[in-house]
Amino acid sequence: MIALALLLALQGAAPAVTQQVATQQVAPQDASPVQMGVTVQPDTVTVGEHFTVHVRVRAPKGAEIGFPVGPDSGVAVEAVDPRREQVSSDTNAVERTATYRLVAWTTGAQRVVLGSFVVSAAGVDRRYEVPAIAIVVKSVRPADSTGKVPRAARDIVLAPPVLWPWIAGGLLLLALVLWMLRRRLRRRPAVAHAGAGALAHAKRDFARIDELALIDAGERGRYVALHVDVLREYLAARIPDAARSLTSTELLAVLRADAPVPLPRLVPVLAAADLIKYADRPVTANKARELAAETRGIVDSAEEAVLHRAQTATKPEKAA
Repeated sequence: MIALALLLALQGAAPAVTQQVATQQVAPQDASPVQMGVTVQPDTVTVGEHFTVHVRVRAPKGAEIGFPVGPDSGVAVEAVDPRREQVSSDTNAVERTATYRLVAWTTGAQRVVLGSFVVSAAGVDRRYEVPAIAIVVKSVRPADSTGKVPRAARDIVLAPPVLWPWIAGGLLLLALVLWMLRRRLRRRPAVAHAGAGALAHAKRDFARIDELALIDAGERGRYVALHVDVLREYLAARIPDAARSLTSTELLAVLRADAPVPLPRLVPVLAAADLIKYADRPVTANKARELAAETRGIVDSAEEAVLHRAQTATKPEKAA
C-alpha cells in the first residue's frame, strides 16, 4: 500500500500543500484546516485487475466537500464503476471518504490522476488538487513468452454456399408445374364431354368439394374459389366462346352477346370471387355458403336455358 500525505496551508487566497507519510493535510493559517489522505490497494496489479483508491477529506464543521468524478474513460487507467462516498460520524468536523474502483490496461508504471476536490465553507469555494497516484501494472503473459514466435495465420475458410433457397425454389417450381398439369388434365374431360355431360361433371365436382369440408377446416376462400372454377369449366363446355383462359371481365363481355346465362346473378359472384382470390378479402362461413349456393344455382339456370334453346330450335324443324 502506498500512503500519501499533503499539508495545504492557506496563505491569503492561495493554500500551501505539504506531504506527510500517512495522510495528506492542508492546514491553512486562518484556523480552517483541511486534511486529505490518499491510499491505494494494491499498488501492483496485472492488466485488467481491479484496484481501489480511497480519498479521505476532513474539513471544518459545516463545510461541503465535492469529490472529483474520477479518471476519464479511454485512458490507460479508467473507472470500473461510479465512486462511492462514506460519511464519518465525527461531530467536530466534516469527514468524507470517496472510494474509486479502477482498472489499468497498459503495463508499466502508471499515474492515476483523479483531479481536484472542492471544499465550500462560508460562501467560499476552495479547490484542492488530489496528487497523482503511482501504480505498477504487470503483464499477464509468462516471462518467457516474448521469445516465442507465434504460429502463422490460418487460411481463410469460406463458408459453404447456402443451398436451401435453391432447394425451396425448386420445390415451389415443381409444385407449380404439377398444379398446372393437374388443372390441364381436369380440363380435358370437360371439353371431351361437352354438351349433356357438362352438367353431370359440374355436379360431380360440386360433390367432391363438399367432401373436402373446407369450411369446417377454415378454408372459406378456397371453398368459394373451387365453386367458381367448376362454374367456369361448365360454361367453357356449354358455350364455345367462354374459354377457361378468359378473365372475368372478358368472360362477361363474351356472355353479354347472346348467352343462356343469368348475368345479373353471375356478375356479383365473379366480382366477389376475384376479391377473395386476388385481393385476399376475408369471407365469413355464411357468405361462402351463399356464394357456393348461388354458383350452383347459376349452373342449373344456365343448363335449363340451354336445353330450352335446344328444344325451341328443333320445334320449327319438326313442323317443317
